[in-house]
Amino acid sequence: MKKTVVLVILFVFPIVAYLFFASGVTNFGKLPVLTDAVNDVSKMDESLTLRDKITILGFLGSDIEHKKGNAFNLNQKIYKRFYEFNDLQFVMVVPKGSESKVAELKKELGHLVDISKWFFVYGDDQDIEHFFAGLDTDLSLDQNLATPYVFIIDKDMGLRGRKNDDNQGNTFGFNTASVADLNNKMVDDVKIILAEYRMALKKNNADR
Repeated sequence: MKKTVVLVILFVFPIVAYLFFASGVTNFGKLPVLTDAVNDVSKMDESLTLRDKITILGFLGSDIEHKKGNAFNLNQKIYKRFYEFNDLQFVMVVPKGSESKVAELKKELGHLVDISKWFFVYGDDQDIEHFFAGLDTDLSLDQNLATPYVFIIDKDMGLRGRKNDDNQGNTFGFNTASVADLNNKMVDDVKIILAEYRMALKKNNADR
């Protein structure tokens, strides 16, 4: 009898536990799509697209000097941790005329890490407002066309987030002014979407 119990503990229980956690990841390890199809940045910059990329999307506005702290927080807490993953890009939308400010920001960010996956899209004010409205969130841009929030856009150009987060409504974006928000929420959500695509890739390869 004791041998049977030992065998169950050593062999059966680990298998059951694995199946339980594996099924949990499959069934629950996905971020909800909050906006089905956002507009593409290619309408402002033909050299860039959100299609077939996992994108961290932000709006730094014209007053970039006062948004450097937000960019550094994002760079340190999210970009440095995940930038080596394939198909992941960071896209910041800024008004035309901000080129010199962006160059300075990139120079400062580049002291900390390879910033080859940071991209900046320049648009007219009206184009930026239209593009942001297409995200269909409960957030807004300020007078400088900026927001401290960044958004996760999947490869099908859907905005991912959290539904009824902490019973306080949907979470569309993550506040780069808050290190706690980046550490406690965004890190987990980026992990989830990367794992989702890795699992899908493994399944596709296994089905071939």
